[in-house]
Amino acid sequence: MPHDLTAGGEAAGAALHWRALEGLYASAPINHMFRSSLEITGEGLSRITFLVDPDSFHAAGAAHGTIYFKMLDDAAFYAANTHVTDRFLLTTSFNMHLSKPIKGGRIVAEGRWVSGRRRVLVAESWLLDEEGDECGRGTGTFMRSRIALSSLPGYSVPQVSS
Repeated sequence: MPHDLTAGGEAAGAALHWRALEGLYASAPINHMFRSSLEITGEGLSRITFLVDPDSFHAAGAAHGTIYFKMLDDAAFYAANTHVTDRFLLTTSFNMHLSKPIKGGRIVAEGRWVSGRRRVLVAESWLLDEEGDECGRGTGTFMRSRIALSSLPGYSVPQVSS
């Protein structure tokens, strides 16, 4: 019998959902432009490892703000979507603060769900450079869409027997 992810908080079901979210991230066409990978590290938690190279720099030799937004939004989004197993979330608002120029290298974006589970969810995220310094921070609100996760080609939940 297939495992039903909407049935409740079973740890095995949650882990399947998290792996499917990681597959969804990897399959998104936009993510083929970036050297990055998503790891769901627990309920309400995400980590994106991102390599920033000079191709994404502005004229003054550091990462353009679009790179900050991409990493912060994605980390917060996926942290929030760990709590929603049936629908794709949409970013409705995102506020960010940039605190240090990113000059390249390996950047880690971490996301954490803050509140909400039904229609609107709030999550925060932060960026850490190779020295462990915070480069930016953001908070987003995310709304359940009408798009079923199961309808998206990259979201593939392995079936397990019971």
